[in-house]
Amino acid sequence: MNDLLIHLLMFIISCLILVTAGSLLVKFLSKIASFLRVSEFVAAFILMAVATTLPELFVGISSALNNNTALALGTVLGSNIANLTLIMGLPILLVKGIKIKREGIKKDALYMLFIMAFPLVLMWIGRSISRIDGILLIGVFVLHSWRMLRSRKKFRKKVKNNIKRGEIVITIFLFIVFVAVLFLSSKFVVKYATMLSIDLFLPPIMIGLFLVAIGTSLPELVFGTGAVLKGHSEMSVGNVLGANIANSSLILGVVALITPITGQFLLFFISAIFMMMAGFLFVTFIESEKKLDWMEGISLLLLYIFFIAIQFYITSIIKI
Repeated sequence: MNDLLIHLLMFIISCLILVTAGSLLVKFLSKIASFLRVSEFVAAFILMAVATTLPELFVGISSALNNNTALALGTVLGSNIANLTLIMGLPILLVKGIKIKREGIKKDALYMLFIMAFPLVLMWIGRSISRIDGILLIGVFVLHSWRMLRSRKKFRKKVKNNIKRGEIVITIFLFIVFVAVLFLSSKFVVKYATMLSIDLFLPPIMIGLFLVAIGTSLPELVFGTGAVLKGHSEMSVGNVLGANIANSSLILGVVALITPITGQFLLFFISAIFMMMAGFLFVTFIESEKKLDWMEGISLLLLYIFFIAIQFYITSIIKI
């Protein structure tokens, strides 16, 4: 019991350091984008689609280097499900509804659904995600990024540059330092997550689905909640779409390039069904109306609770 508590405490501390380092990296990236005077859209795309998924990326890389790809797979699936239900449901309830004004969000939501399904098809066909599959997934991310940049050429407004040359040197130095911190903390997250799976007699994919997924999804929660409170509700939706696309393509692709991804197939299959169910429900909500109201927010949260109950029930059956 003492070992379990120590491992849990160290896991929580590692997650907090991981999330803090990830949040600071977002700020440093924002300053670097401002100094380089890139377009507002490019800066937002980097921050929303990639930067908030840095914790998942580094956990995935650390998992692959430790030959624990089931943890990486569980983290991506769990993070995607949490983003579509918990991370999206809470802001909806917070402001009692999110209005969807931009038509492009509906198209982006459909792209997200198809991209989330792609690695599941690859896993179903080969019972693993191979290095070749990893190249395909990274290719999907590159194509999607190119599509977004091409379709947003009208966003030519540059980010204002209020940063001095001396300040940017310090910012770049701090960025490099916190990349190292993020990598080291991700190694400890993987280490103690693996120990917890042994202590609790749970498959690594289960630890990834819940503990690691929630921990690494905190940047999306902070970003999404802050966006809706400041009246930028669509940014919260865009953040979830971008994060799930990056998780399902870039992150799984990078992990598979290092080490082919495998996992407990039944738990993967159940998680995959719930992920696609949550994605389909989310897209349906967006397509049917121009507002995500509080009832839909509750539905998303209840789906996440149901997902937790089913997964632990299945795990207990597997043990028996």
